[in-house]
Amino acid sequence: MERKIKIGTRGSKLALWQAGWVQSALYKKDPLLSVEIKVIKTKGDKILDVPLAMVGGKGLFVKEIEEALLDGRIDLAVHSMKDMPAEIAGGLCIGAIPQREISQDVLISQNGHSFSELANGAGIGTSSLRRSAQLLHARPDIVILPLRGNLDTRLKKVESGDMDAIIVAAAGVKRLGFEHKITEYLDENIMLPAVGQGALCIETREKDTDIAQVVACLDHHQTRRVVLGERAFLHCLEGGCQIPIAAHGKIENNIFTLTGLVATVDGTSIIRDTMSGPEEDSESLGIKLAERLISMGAKEILEDLKKLL
Repeated sequence: MERKIKIGTRGSKLALWQAGWVQSALYKKDPLLSVEIKVIKTKGDKILDVPLAMVGGKGLFVKEIEEALLDGRIDLAVHSMKDMPAEIAGGLCIGAIPQREISQDVLISQNGHSFSELANGAGIGTSSLRRSAQLLHARPDIVILPLRGNLDTRLKKVESGDMDAIIVAAAGVKRLGFEHKITEYLDENIMLPAVGQGALCIETREKDTDIAQVVACLDHHQTRRVVLGERAFLHCLEGGCQIPIAAHGKIENNIFTLTGLVATVDGTSIIRDTMSGPEEDSESLGIKLAERLISMGAKEILEDLKKLL
């Protein structure tokens, strides 16, 4: 018997690509499924003229979708993991985390210049405080220009000459087929990625065991461990997605290594450290690394920032 499943997603090209990928993966697992994609407009999609940090951060991209999940209008939701708040809404859970795409940020410049080659005072587009803080730390001479909108809109800002360069997530650029436009993959020493960047979050209802079984096939064990370690770091710092917090984990030879940082908005101060341990301890290592950064002065930076926002 055909079973109907509704996937909730934002309506951007990237969000639809991601939902479509999940839809195809579910069909491959069970051809008898009927999987419908339902577009839900979020507050974050409607407010395009104000920096996200000023209107509540990236949780704005998930709230309405989570409401649809809670009231049964959809059966599961597909998000970019980096858009997920540190705390999941009550009654919901992360049902699956598929294998992660590349997590780095990339520079796309107007004239093919790398980050170090950009002219003194070059204008770089980003509305991410995490990105701008790290950019200014590496090069205090550059000018940060506000940048919102979908990837097409952002690319046009470079092509039209409005900006010398933009910084965006490599995963989205690759997924939408714009990889040829990438000028440079930014090294982690210059630009540590956002928590969960490059990974998808398949969100489900906590008590919906039927859907849990359907999406279980999409879960990638190692990616889940890494991402949950990064998210434990974020949660311990009580950080939203739009403050200058970054973290990136990896597993090699059963060892989980996590690098995290907290920065001032102007990039003048960055607190950064790395911690390693058994991969099964990824979440406790995320908490320990956060506590270490707090002991190094991260709490004061975050408290000062909250007064500004």
